[in-house]
Amino acid sequence: MRTWIALLRGINVVGRRKLLMKDLVAIFERGGFRSVRTYIQSGNVVFQSGVGSARTLATQIGALIREKTGFEPQVMVLCVRELAAAVAGNPFPEADRDHKALHLFFLSAHPPRPDLESLTRLKRGREGFALKGKVFYLYTPHGFPQSALHDKVERFLGVHATGRNWRTANELLLMTNEAPRPSAQRPQKPV
Repeated sequence: MRTWIALLRGINVVGRRKLLMKDLVAIFERGGFRSVRTYIQSGNVVFQSGVGSARTLATQIGALIREKTGFEPQVMVLCVRELAAAVAGNPFPEADRDHKALHLFFLSAHPPRPDLESLTRLKRGREGFALKGKVFYLYTPHGFPQSALHDKVERFLGVHATGRNWRTANELLLMTNEAPRPSAQRPQKPV
């Protein structure tokens, strides 16, 4: 059995597409997944499966949810190694003081032609960002909702994305029980 992390996008947002976490756990268990655990109400699931790749698991999970609820959220599945690397690669150490100031956007693919210049033009104050492989880090010390960047990530990177704040990323990693919390490395200077 291998441990995976499923990130669902578009459930329990402003009263739409309601899906209780106990129902989500039941859907996963009916799909044959083991050790299913959720974190908060926004679609974060740690589970185990003996078969499948990230892509096939995401497709399977989306279909299971659609079958039960009538809607299919976007589902991104990560292995523990990918999540651990994303947490370890955080270029914004100040996020430890305010977990809501840093969001990690997990990308569906490597952006073929990311438009980082347009994102740079939208930055305000001390905001910053960094693109590392399939993770886009967005630091918004003046508040995520006030940032002009947060809703432009997919547009300027050209790939689907789902974001999680710093605390959620760390809690999900701890829930995997496979990887100790990595010490943050700062190999790349953010923009």
